[in-house]
Amino acid sequence: MSIRKLVAAAATAVLLAGCAGTPAPSGTPTAGTPSAPTESGTLTVITHDSFALGEKTIAAFKAETGYDVTFVAPGDAGTVVNQLILTKDAPLGDVVFGIDNTFAGRAIGAGILSPYTSPALPEGAEAFAADDTHALTPVDYGDVCVNADTRWFAAKGLAVPRTLDDLTRPEYAGLLVVENPASSSPGLAFLAATVGAKGDPGYLDYWKALKANGVKVVKGWTEAYTVEFSGSSGKGDRPLVVSYASSPAYEPATEALTSTCFRQVEYAGVLAGAQNEVGARKFVDFLLSAAVQAEIPESMYMSPVDPDVELPADWKAHAARVDAPIQVPVAELGAKREQWIKEWTAGVIG
Repeated sequence: MSIRKLVAAAATAVLLAGCAGTPAPSGTPTAGTPSAPTESGTLTVITHDSFALGEKTIAAFKAETGYDVTFVAPGDAGTVVNQLILTKDAPLGDVVFGIDNTFAGRAIGAGILSPYTSPALPEGAEAFAADDTHALTPVDYGDVCVNADTRWFAAKGLAVPRTLDDLTRPEYAGLLVVENPASSSPGLAFLAATVGAKGDPGYLDYWKALKANGVKVVKGWTEAYTVEFSGSSGKGDRPLVVSYASSPAYEPATEALTSTCFRQVEYAGVLAGAQNEVGARKFVDFLLSAAVQAEIPESMYMSPVDPDVELPADWKAHAARVDAPIQVPVAELGAKREQWIKEWTAGVIG
């Protein structure tokens, strides 16, 4: 998701002042974790490949803690979870960031995480918790929604669709491009949205209707948004695309269809068997610090879990507010994700 890698350079200096001047709280372990957590001079952070914080922000954390910090990015959220499970007996690192709610259940069930309750968790952010185990700490969130090129619809004299059901109507035939849920995080989130809205197995009938109406499936977000979508740089021929509620902040001539949205939450967690568990906890606290939370919208194009963070002006002006996103419980996502993808692939791809 390249749009999440856009960094607002002008804001960096302001954010760093807060980060460098306030030590990250170390927190306390929850019951059941070792009374004397491990610590070393190095810290290995496992992330997905869209992790992006300013170099000065990371440098401030290194200077504050004295750790030699290394970042390892095996791939997207699904790849990260797969790698951590495969290496459970010899952990790849100490702390992970980027496991989202579509993979949280699998990560927790595999036992690759150590419980930790961060004292830096902002008030109200517990609403984003994956479950009550404290294995994962919410850091940011984003609403995956169908986006529309409003200029295209105005030029055609056609009303912008508003609902999932609208997308199956004949007047919108051949207009929608989506990402493959087997290879794309937003694609999987949109599949989850259809499950949450239509039920199981009702979602399969819905996708049959989308297929009959000419939906186009591509591998990932970059191809869908920047190549196929008419409202972005690629100037493609499809005026409807699965993206984010925040995308219109960078493409003001577009809008997000808020009744189609699925809320994607990203988490951080201390890895079981970490060589530097103390440092892992400090990194989780660091991600919840005021400076990092304020940097998240411009650096990773997600919303911070801290409700007190002042959002950028372009977000206030153009990003959609989603008051009632479609949701699917983490446990159900963990138990049925692979089944849904398999059934979707058979029904839509063939």
